[in-house]
Amino acid sequence: MGRIDEYRKKIQQVLTQYANYNAIPRDVDDQVIIDIDNDHYLLIRAGWYNNTRRSYGCLMHMDIINDKIWIQYDGTEAGIANELVELGVPKQDIVLAYHMPSKRKLTEFAVG
Repeated sequence: MGRIDEYRKKIQQVLTQYANYNAIPRDVDDQVIIDIDNDHYLLIRAGWYNNTRRSYGCLMHMDIINDKIWIQYDGTEAGIANELVELGVPKQDIVLAYHMPSKRKLTEFAVG
């Protein structure tokens, strides 16, 4: 299995882990959205709290671009990048795309 296929599996593993974690009972679904053809990966939350308040938003968004994992949005406390590193993804293959390009060089991850 190639490196990109491994990255796809690891991204899916992280997204699925978060989607299956339910901190409070609610009528809200966490949905893993995977577009392997274009290498887009998202975790979306959609539903209603107590049938009175709508909940909808992106919790995580990652892409694979030029053989690197680009974290477009990270709505976690722990940090997706750290979890990917724990799963064996080298820091030089992770781009924190939510940082301005000029600020990425200040991180320990790839600049792009």
